Amino acid sequence: MHQQKNKILIVGGGSWATANIKMLTDNTTEKEIFWWMRNAQAVKHVQKFRHNPNYLSSVEIKLPAQNISTDLKALISQVDIVLLNVPAAFLKEALTGITPDDFAGKKVVSAIKGIVPDENLIIGEFLNQGYKVPFNLFMVLSGPCHAEEVALEKLSYLTIASGDTELAAEFAAMISTRYINTIISDDIYGTEYAAVLKNIYAIASGICHGVGYGDNFQAVLISNAIRELERFVDAVHPIGRDIKESAYLGDLLVTAYSQFSRNRTFGNMVGKGYTVKSAQLEMNMIAEGYYAVNCLHQVNKLYKVYMPICGAVYSILYEKRNPTEEMKHLAEKLS
Repeated sequence: MHQQKNKILIVGGGSWATANIKMLTDNTTEKEIFWWMRNAQAVKHVQKFRHNPNYLSSVEIKLPAQNISTDLKALISQVDIVLLNVPAAFLKEALTGITPDDFAGKKVVSAIKGIVPDENLIIGEFLNQGYKVPFNLFMVLSGPCHAEEVALEKLSYLTIASGDTELAAEFAAMISTRYINTIISDDIYGTEYAAVLKNIYAIASGICHGVGYGDNFQAVLISNAIRELERFVDAVHPIGRDIKESAYLGDLLVTAYSQFSRNRTFGNMVGKGYTVKSAQLEMNMIAEGYYAVNCLHQVNKLYKVYMPICGAVYSILYEKRNPTEEMKHLAEKLS
């Protein structure tokens, strides 16, 4: 019997979306790939020149021109799997005009590492409540993995989490390549929240570097960060999990230490005295942790988990506290 060809839509025009397209097209299983980008000029550029003009421009885009469009509703109607890859802060805007009926029966993968503002929901909860996407059709795609290294075909590992691990394994088979290894998990909440929190800790790491702390202090900061992360995910969703696995500790390490980490870069600029606004303008990329720390601050009012690192980052970014003073206070709380 001939197996039905999977049709997959990538939603988003940034570097991680571009890296996802590269993985999916380099993988040899039979599938058809579609791409939604908000920017009509970028769509025209990709159709004509076969690369993203704004992000990871070295990656060749091997998609038919007619599969790339700014019409999200039309694209969703043609596919079985929707891979969401826009910053969490702009997800609602991207889904303008899309209804629960558009998502009916679709498998949805979130490659978003953030919390939806206002509702303060992780992506799985947001789609479930707002678009009736059932959790057994929902998957989370998480690191440790930077888009820039995928573009360079450096060996990377991705975790695919779903309540239905068979579904996760099916999707894993569509993205694994000679440079992408996959890990399956059933921990949707833990992997989603870990992906959110590691961006906040990477900002903390950058701020520390910016105000002059060295590697010795960074090591203490990150060993405290993984414990803080564990306290939080255990409070929100208490199941058996090993926090030392790649999706938790691995993702935290790469985001806190890598030269490619935009959250660390953003934190470093803030630590050096840039305002939030000027740091954002200079980067021309979204540091998800900036939005996430405010959302998480609201969520944690319910759980009341002891989170001194997140608290320090929140104070610096949203209460305009002095980074040097705030990090000095934080240093007294770490062990």
